[in-house]
Amino acid sequence: MVRLDNLTVSYRQHPALHHICGTFKAGSLTAVVGPNGAGKSTLLKSIVGLLPFGGGKLCVATPVQRIAYLPQLAEIDRNFPISVHDCVALGFWNAAGAWKAIDASRQHRIFMALKAVGLEGFEQRTVGTLSTGQLQRVMFARLLVQDADLILLDEPFNALDSRTTAELLRLVQHWHQQGRTIIAVVHDDQQVRDFFPETLLLARQMVAWGTTAEVFTPEHIERARHMSEAWDESAEFCHIDLHAAQKASA
Repeated sequence: MVRLDNLTVSYRQHPALHHICGTFKAGSLTAVVGPNGAGKSTLLKSIVGLLPFGGGKLCVATPVQRIAYLPQLAEIDRNFPISVHDCVALGFWNAAGAWKAIDASRQHRIFMALKAVGLEGFEQRTVGTLSTGQLQRVMFARLLVQDADLILLDEPFNALDSRTTAELLRLVQHWHQQGRTIIAVVHDDQQVRDFFPETLLLARQMVAWGTTAEVFTPEHIERARHMSEAWDESAEFCHIDLHAAQKASA
């Protein structure tokens, strides 16, 4: 579904992701893990097209209209005066656009999505009145109506109570059983071990990528920590190495 070939993403000529190579297979469920500042969120934003990349290739085998992206809760403006119903209805944006009416079929899908996340009857509440857990349930309902092939989740379970986390994890497992490709930035090690068959460990570079049992080893985790601590923010961008790698891949 997603192929990374020597992908490098940089801010102000400094790499945030450095020569990443690998493949997210169609239908896979992958946790992206690593220390703070490892490039996890950067990777998801690059896949969805929110960040340009400085080198290499990124190939996605589905159109952007079939990609669903859930940002971190901290990036969501809770002061915007929008109802729960209308927030979920935004999941139809790619299909309906700004001017098409939400027909009876789509209204039913909104109702069923809110029911699936335990928010039946919340349609007219504004998002600013919701708790953190309720807001994340709304965002998952929006993902449900999007019906995407590729789902990108950035820290979807942070700051949630255990009940909400368990219910949303069941939704993620359901999407996986449907054959959708899911990539999630996850910080809870036990969640990764229990629910994610595949894991990508980043420390701006790729440390390990494969089955979770193979990746989540003390050696790999320690290596990621050392790599993260060794990064020099003032170092120059590696133009020569990148050019040589691109030439070799050509």
